[in-house]
Amino acid sequence: MAKKQSSQAISSSTKLFVLDTNVLMHDPSSLFRFEEHDIYLPMVTLEELDNNKKGVTEVARNARQASRYLEEIVGIDLTNLELGCPLTINGNKHLAGRLFLQTSQVDIELPGLAGSKADNQIISVVLAQQKQQPNRQVILVSKDINIRIKARAMGVMAQDYFNDKVLEDTDLLYSGMRELPQDFWDKHSKAMESWQEAGRMFYRITGPLVKTFLINEFIFYEFDKPFHAIVRKLENNHAVLEVVHDHMNPKHSVWGIVARNREQNFALNLLMNPDIDFVTLLGQAGTGKTLLTLAAALTQTLDKKIYSEIIMTRVTVPVGEDIGFLPGTEEEKMAPWMGALEDNLDVLNKTDEDAGEWGRAATQDLIRTRIKVKSLNFMRGRTFLHKFLIIDEAQNLTPKQMKTLITRAGPGTKVVCLGNIAQIDTPYLTEGSSGLTYVVDRFKGWEHNGHITLVRGERSRLADFAAEAL
Repeated sequence: MAKKQSSQAISSSTKLFVLDTNVLMHDPSSLFRFEEHDIYLPMVTLEELDNNKKGVTEVARNARQASRYLEEIVGIDLTNLELGCPLTINGNKHLAGRLFLQTSQVDIELPGLAGSKADNQIISVVLAQQKQQPNRQVILVSKDINIRIKARAMGVMAQDYFNDKVLEDTDLLYSGMRELPQDFWDKHSKAMESWQEAGRMFYRITGPLVKTFLINEFIFYEFDKPFHAIVRKLENNHAVLEVVHDHMNPKHSVWGIVARNREQNFALNLLMNPDIDFVTLLGQAGTGKTLLTLAAALTQTLDKKIYSEIIMTRVTVPVGEDIGFLPGTEEEKMAPWMGALEDNLDVLNKTDEDAGEWGRAATQDLIRTRIKVKSLNFMRGRTFLHKFLIIDEAQNLTPKQMKTLITRAGPGTKVVCLGNIAQIDTPYLTEGSSGLTYVVDRFKGWEHNGHITLVRGERSRLADFAAEAL
């Protein structure tokens, strides 16, 4: 009798999560993310997984992977299916939860809802589980907002799948820079050393703020003597700061482009530094992400010869779908998606005033031979050597797709990700779970990574006013 009571106590303290199909298709490993709690899969979820398994899209791949995991968990021993199957496969020994499958028909009247629809069948399964286990929290987990609203209207607890989110609030996302307080030099200049090396100015400082710095983070002091620097080294309680290049000065323009604000200046410092292999630039439309990146790429490819060519790619939303209905070669098929590239090349070609019309046309042809436009669909298995790889609209990539792309980089390749996390077109991706948010958070503090969030729009006074007023 005592034994029975203890098992009842365990079941009431742990929750039962009923998963919607879209959770498994978004993240197949979600089966192993619920720790000590149990998972319940309605038969409709399994049917929908089966319906979505065909094709080469990310969703189809995830559906197939989820099915493989389910077979591993359920195994071949079907005698104890009613008691649930342990989730401890694949070395997930820390999981105490079990997987339950729907083994009997559920007949629950849903007033006002058509019973045959998949969403409504899932809600009826949750209601049935609530009746069977009144002492336990039964929660529906879905990425679909509408089923969550319907479920709450029927008295069912429902929530989003949170485990894929890097951050709950994107306001907490690393911005790549920090403003120094007015009393900074009073507290940090005691044992300060300064020196010059290869035409660059360095400072070694000690003080309370040093522990909060990250490598390659920009710091700026905007009081009596403005000071803009980047954190180069962190040793014990010391930080080595390097004064940034001033690209706001026309003498230090990049392919004729001058930084128009502090953040653009910081971005150009990252883009022009060959030691930094991975750069992420976030910002609203018109902040200059693509223009600055192309200017830096052209200078380092054509003038300095650090990279052999520029590869530009972007997500063709819907992601990973076939682009075959557009006529022509891979480059021609991608052309309609590459309007931003064309617009920015027009601006960059106008900067060479002395060349005349013939000179500009020659430059344009030279640039075209060095810029390759590629589709993301054909990236698997490739390796890029000494290339400047630009991933535009990166906010539409999932973390898994982002990993696939970044791992293409071979020796001497620089990868730049551009995006605006307020403009996500991919279904089920949010600001917190986007691949761009994921890499910004995971890469911060690595010595070969740099990140800047661009704030001010520099497109035109009309565009700036529209962004604020509309």
